[in-house]
Amino acid sequence: MRVCICSLALASLASTQLVSAAPVAGSAKLIGRDDAAAIQYVPGSVDWDKVDWSQVNWSAVSWDAVNWQSVFSSEQPPIYTSEALVSSAQSQPPSVAPAPPSVVPQPSKTASAPVPTSVVPTSVVPVPTPTSVVLPPTPTLVVPAPAPTSVVPPPSTPTPTPTPTPSPKPQPSSSPNPSPEPVYTPESTPEPVTSSAAAPEPEKPASSGSLWGLTYSPYNTDGSCPDVGTVTSQLQKVAGVTSNIRLYSTDCSQLRNALQAISSSNLNLGIHAGLWISDGDSRMQSDLDEFIAATKQYDSSLVKGVSVGNEDLSKGMSESTLIGYINQVRARLQSEGLGHIPVYATEQDAHFTKAIAAVCDVVQVNIYSIFDSIFTSVDSSVKSVIQRADNIKNNVAGGKPVRFGETGWSSAGSTGPSPLSLASEIAYVQKFKCAAAAAGYDYFYFEAKDALWKKGQALSEQSFGIFGSDFVQKFDFGLLNLC
Repeated sequence: MRVCICSLALASLASTQLVSAAPVAGSAKLIGRDDAAAIQYVPGSVDWDKVDWSQVNWSAVSWDAVNWQSVFSSEQPPIYTSEALVSSAQSQPPSVAPAPPSVVPQPSKTASAPVPTSVVPTSVVPVPTPTSVVLPPTPTLVVPAPAPTSVVPPPSTPTPTPTPTPSPKPQPSSSPNPSPEPVYTPESTPEPVTSSAAAPEPEKPASSGSLWGLTYSPYNTDGSCPDVGTVTSQLQKVAGVTSNIRLYSTDCSQLRNALQAISSSNLNLGIHAGLWISDGDSRMQSDLDEFIAATKQYDSSLVKGVSVGNEDLSKGMSESTLIGYINQVRARLQSEGLGHIPVYATEQDAHFTKAIAAVCDVVQVNIYSIFDSIFTSVDSSVKSVIQRADNIKNNVAGGKPVRFGETGWSSAGSTGPSPLSLASEIAYVQKFKCAAAAAGYDYFYFEAKDALWKKGQALSEQSFGIFGSDFVQKFDFGLLNLC
């Protein structure tokens, strides 16, 4: 008589276990159980020489579901007949089971028991019920079935491993500039000298998660000049969030210190320098001399451009005077072998004229919506500044690249109906960064650090920084990744 060991598969999803028994006579039977019965063997009654091992479906065995405590019980199990098995399905099953019909291997602490996929035994010797029982350490450590002579284990599944930032100081202005129609060149304005330099290609936007540019005024909180060590420390932090900085002047050796800091620390920063012309010709000449000396001392390729003044038409300077300064600076740079550096003015969009654009290599405009008389949402404020830049590009720039020289949002104070808070500042810089990139505009966000050095000015004017005055960042710059 041939005895077939039937599948030991346990239907765990249906909470059903299958009880396997080798009867004294007749074929083996499987009885479905809905209780927690363990697999029961009667090894003493099985003629192992007659087992057809090739018929065993080892891949169907659910080893993790076997109740090993019951399998290795030291009590002698009863011997079931086929009739006894049928009747036992109606009652509580025996609580003990004999040892399996082969020597029990010690379970590994690092690998799951192999699941046989093919078995071709040459000879199997029946093993009597052992007098001593080896209990596995935990239910999760699995003991294989009676070991045949040939077993091909499946590849083991790796266990996931948990995966476990002293001249008067230039006043960079965030002064009100709502969006009236741009002022065009009056007939009395002298013929401007058009720039002979080719308009530079706009630089590629900075990588995701950073700003294209930041304005940087290095003055200490008390208004004094910082040393080069302080500038270096601050620019190392700035380099983590942008690859371009805008300066407004050369006083306090700020251009020279920035060039030294970038060179010595190998920072990925380009400098867009500035000359302060609001205090007259003498100050302009002083700034220009320092600009040339500092640029020649260091690598001039670090200097990406120079702005002649900041919002000087808005302060009352005539268009012809500003055009004269721009032409004078360009001629001087060309004579000093620095003619490759772009020269331009920076002005509020409401005051930028076609005549000024004609002598600039870049049309750089300061645009704010924080001073508008109506506020509906930060989204609307961002759309407003983009639309105003579009107006300059379409009606004033004459095909030259347009760049934001300043835009920003204060985290404190009051400028009208616009809510000034850190939450609003974060919302504005996030949304503006995304909108500017989508519209193809480069920009300098105003500004790197809070300007407490602006003594006597409104709190709102002192609170535009993304860093505090102590150069600790005011929010998580990772938020800049959100578009």
